[in-house]
Amino acid sequence: MKITEAFVAEILKNEYPKDFQKVYDNSPMLQYLDKKMKAVHGNSKTRRSLANIYAIYSILYFYQDDFYEKKEQYRRFDGYDYMRLFNFYRGLYGGSKLQNHALNSRVNGEFHNKIKDAVNDLIIINNGKYLIHIDYIYVAGHDISKVSCKIIKRYVELLMAKDHALISILEELRRLTDYSEKKAKINALLTEDAEARIFEIISYAILKNHYKNVTVFFGYTRDTIDEVALELFKTGRTNANDGGIDFVMRPVGRFFQVTEVNNYDKYLLDIDKIMHFPISFVIKTKQSKKRVLADLEQYIAQRSSGMAVLEERYRKAIEEIITINELQTWTDELKNNDIDGIIRDIDIYYKLEMNMDAEDDEE
Repeated sequence: MKITEAFVAEILKNEYPKDFQKVYDNSPMLQYLDKKMKAVHGNSKTRRSLANIYAIYSILYFYQDDFYEKKEQYRRFDGYDYMRLFNFYRGLYGGSKLQNHALNSRVNGEFHNKIKDAVNDLIIINNGKYLIHIDYIYVAGHDISKVSCKIIKRYVELLMAKDHALISILEELRRLTDYSEKKAKINALLTEDAEARIFEIISYAILKNHYKNVTVFFGYTRDTIDEVALELFKTGRTNANDGGIDFVMRPVGRFFQVTEVNNYDKYLLDIDKIMHFPISFVIKTKQSKKRVLADLEQYIAQRSSGMAVLEERYRKAIEEIITINELQTWTDELKNNDIDGIIRDIDIYYKLEMNMDAEDDEE
């Protein structure tokens, strides 16, 4: 069985030079962790899965001190208290916002999904106490708890390095005095293989600073009509359950959803979630907006099976298509102070996403 991640293979080879492959082939837990660590790649579309990974790590962390290579003692153990585990993994990198779902059920459900031949649950749940099933700790004569923790720690280190790479780019952008160069570097961040949440944050910063230069006339009566600049607001963290609304605009009431071009079924699902209210899609693609719209309308026609009421419902719900091309064009058109605003907004919302202290001083 092929080990997916190079760093996983390296750690296993160092730990078990002669039988690392045998250990991996016979370890459902290692296979599961390996499958869950694709987020280390720059173009990964997967979530970081920190909740599930930290649920496993928190149990193994305490197990190492208490029961490493003490098989018979561990057989009589009834589990670690929930609050001890929960407080521990909430203190880990990126863990402060994690909930308790992973400990309670999510790991076991996904574990069986990914590892089809696994018989037992990975985590035993015992009236508010939790422990890893012994079958997954002892593999080919080895207690693999320590090597599993090494793999998880390395995964987190790689994520941290990746997270801080954008911070370094922002520092470089601040030091530049040539605004043409600043624009070029911001546009270079907008790629089809950019990480989903980084693309969402950068696209928000560009749209916010683009729309604030657009004004509308708004009022409840003729006497109260006033010229107002458009304001764009981000609804929350990038992995929030926001019901298909990533950004909202005042005062005109527009909804924006950031997505990718590869799954049109999700577009319709997002439209359904907000009861067919018009929505603007911000799409991580270099295809033209005309091409994307044509493909989306063709998909709607196929899904609707020619039923006019369904076709009209979905077509009317597509307010605008915005691609990387529009985002880059609008960046090039912005004034110098708006470019600095983009850099500041990326810094604020990225550090919020990473639970870092942001420099949120507004001019």
